[in-house]
Amino acid sequence: MPSLLRLHAALACALVVLPCLFLTSPASGQAVGPPPNGSHLQPLPKGGPTPRSADGHPDLSGIWFPGLTGGFDVSNPPAQRLFDPKLTPEEKPPFQPWAAAKLAAMSQVEIELHRASVNCLPRGVPGMFTANPYPIQLVQTPGQLVQLDELNNNWRVVPTDGRPHTKDPDPTFNGEGIGHWDGDTLVIDVIAMDDRSWNDISGWFHSDQQHVVERLSRPDFNHLDYQVIIDDPKVLTHPWTSVKRHWSLGHEALEEYYCTNNQDVDQYNDLKKKEEAQPAPNH
Repeated sequence: MPSLLRLHAALACALVVLPCLFLTSPASGQAVGPPPNGSHLQPLPKGGPTPRSADGHPDLSGIWFPGLTGGFDVSNPPAQRLFDPKLTPEEKPPFQPWAAAKLAAMSQVEIELHRASVNCLPRGVPGMFTANPYPIQLVQTPGQLVQLDELNNNWRVVPTDGRPHTKDPDPTFNGEGIGHWDGDTLVIDVIAMDDRSWNDISGWFHSDQQHVVERLSRPDFNHLDYQVIIDDPKVLTHPWTSVKRHWSLGHEALEEYYCTNNQDVDQYNDLKKKEEAQPAPNH
């Protein structure tokens, strides 16, 4: 697990940041007490021009924190959000009727029982970005981008050398991501995602036919923008496009994080049994 300082900050950050990831998430968000380090971080300035690699493309390398402050600081909730739904409203996921009904029928306990965090499972794609309150590190080298997540020490390697997708790839949590440059934006095309992963923290499940396109850009030295397009013909009525989500450059090394001694599943199963034992409400 990460340090207690990081864990305390991230748990508080999750209450503030994660409800803003997708509008399907509940709109709560109270910070639990003052920031553990007493800091009052402010949104970072631009910090200078976008750094570039030898081939002229933007260099996305760096350690990136969700939000605008370049670190954990729950004393400034607006700066910790990935986006402001008032300034950049976002379409709700266009679920097919059967999928919307399935999601609506899930109790909160059932949702918790299926969450990656409860089951010590990888967040997958796009969850590596959108369902992750911890920092990530990007390492860009010729022909590839490496993403390292502090959360559960998750990682992936995305080739950017122009290769096509492999024929009939086996499903994995992070899928098969193949990158190419569209001007100054790195586009990652992802297929073959394990359908145990979710697209958010509130039950947005997907099928084996989901196709994700991620768009990463670095508009200046201190900021990283992430946008995702999700197409799932078995679950959605049409492709869904997120608004841009903002990450900011930090200067702390990633910490070791492993999900160990996990008792969440047993506790939620006990709650589910109690829930099922209750008499049905009269209508």
